[in-house]
Amino acid sequence: MMFRISVVLLLGATLFASAETKRTSSTVPAERPNVVILYADDMGYGDFSANESSSKIPTPNFDKLAAEGVRFTDGHSSSGICSPSCFALLTGQHHWRRFFKIVDSFGPSVFEKGEYTLPKMFGAKGYSTAAIGKWHLGWNWNAVKKPGAKLKNVRWDRPDGRVLMRKSYTVNAIDWMKPVPGGPLDQGFDYYFGDGTINFPPYCFMENDRVLEVPTEMADFSKFEPVPEGDWGSRPGPVAVGWNPYNVLPTITDKAVEWIGNQQADKPFFLYFAFPSPHEPVVPNKEYRGKSQAGPYGDFVFESDAMAGRIMQALETGGFYENTIVIFTADNGAELMAYERQRIYGHWSSGRLRGVKRDLWEGGHRVPFVIKWPRVIEPGTVSNETINQVDLAATFARIIGYGLNAEEAIDSYDLLPLLKGEKYNQPLRNATVQNTKKGSYALRQGDWLFINTKSGEHSNCPDWFNKERGYETGKTSGLLYNLKEDPAEHHNLYADYPERAAQMHALLKRYVDGEGCAPRACEYVKAKEEIQ
Repeated sequence: MMFRISVVLLLGATLFASAETKRTSSTVPAERPNVVILYADDMGYGDFSANESSSKIPTPNFDKLAAEGVRFTDGHSSSGICSPSCFALLTGQHHWRRFFKIVDSFGPSVFEKGEYTLPKMFGAKGYSTAAIGKWHLGWNWNAVKKPGAKLKNVRWDRPDGRVLMRKSYTVNAIDWMKPVPGGPLDQGFDYYFGDGTINFPPYCFMENDRVLEVPTEMADFSKFEPVPEGDWGSRPGPVAVGWNPYNVLPTITDKAVEWIGNQQADKPFFLYFAFPSPHEPVVPNKEYRGKSQAGPYGDFVFESDAMAGRIMQALETGGFYENTIVIFTADNGAELMAYERQRIYGHWSSGRLRGVKRDLWEGGHRVPFVIKWPRVIEPGTVSNETINQVDLAATFARIIGYGLNAEEAIDSYDLLPLLKGEKYNQPLRNATVQNTKKGSYALRQGDWLFINTKSGEHSNCPDWFNKERGYETGKTSGLLYNLKEDPAEHHNLYADYPERAAQMHALLKRYVDGEGCAPRACEYVKAKEEIQ
């Protein structure tokens, strides 16, 4: 008979209390585990102090998770930006099979009707499911817009003096009293609470499929307390009176704590908690300012960690903590402001890696990744295995006894043998693929990384940084690195190993042309080809 297991995916910054609390539910046997996902937004590999001892940001809660579980030094998101990575995590398939860009203001859902998702899988196994926090995967706003209403170009005055135009609905274009379809509830979640996306309209909290406060005016961010670092990065659009970006992170944490407190010992649950932080706008609340040595951004990471601690304490209070699998990871690397942070504070968010958010360099998609599973994972384990967030789907399916068919989670590998310390073929994955921009891909196979473009850079790296780190600039005929020997991607070996580069390029083409990365998906593709 199995003990009840709770799975939690975690991201954020303060040490949660370890006081004695009731543990009645933790001793109740159950056939299926709970699952809670907590997902950081724009948090770099080197912002997690367990990854980099030189980090100037304290992350005690994340460090505690690493001390109690396994910390992956080579864990990846699917993309270098948020919406695609979130989609990949929730579906077990790489985003580039469907789309590449973030969902824009009032954008449609990225999901197809009837598509496999984690919450649908958990729901099929009798779980209570909730998404709390950032969504940014689209809704069907067309269903609630008023007759004749259209997206309009709205003036966007930037702090640097630029005036841009962005498409948005205006306040009177939407019937705010109607339920909004196409969101989390239609993808398998029983409950949703959040503000959608902190820097995209509409600026209001939503619960399930309805807005809680009707937006009655267009956003004017000059009314809020100025951001202590960077700028708002927020698109123009409708806002509810009283909505404040500084309140978003603590409010969604309150809701997560409340939701966990309402769970029962005899019914498993799945919580996907998506942080809006430390994504811009960088809005640490006053009690967290000055808590890091990496400026306001570092303080925002620290506040995120504190909110994670509150959620972990809620699990402790509810008696779930000791029977919980915890996964802490992030959607992509740190934003472009990381370069200035390095110059001013001497803190490099990507740690020993090259690149930032959006890049094909490792710093764009190699992210913090911890899995804690009491009585299964040896505490304090460090793994150099290359894994990807798409792998969570097959792993959860195995844990809860859901049989994935060959068309579901086609890029997902089962990590359970690795987590349980069993023998398995190494490396576990044949290859893993990262992508941000259409047509540009990075393929990882063993120690080797092949990039099918002439540069892994998407975000402009300052010349001073390249000089400081000793990076060569300019275009090349191709990119190939041995990451075991050169994790910072200094030495391009493309010209030295042309056959290896060609083989990896051919494998990448097979994947991009439709072959699933997971073994069962490969067999499915072969079977279809034989039938045809």
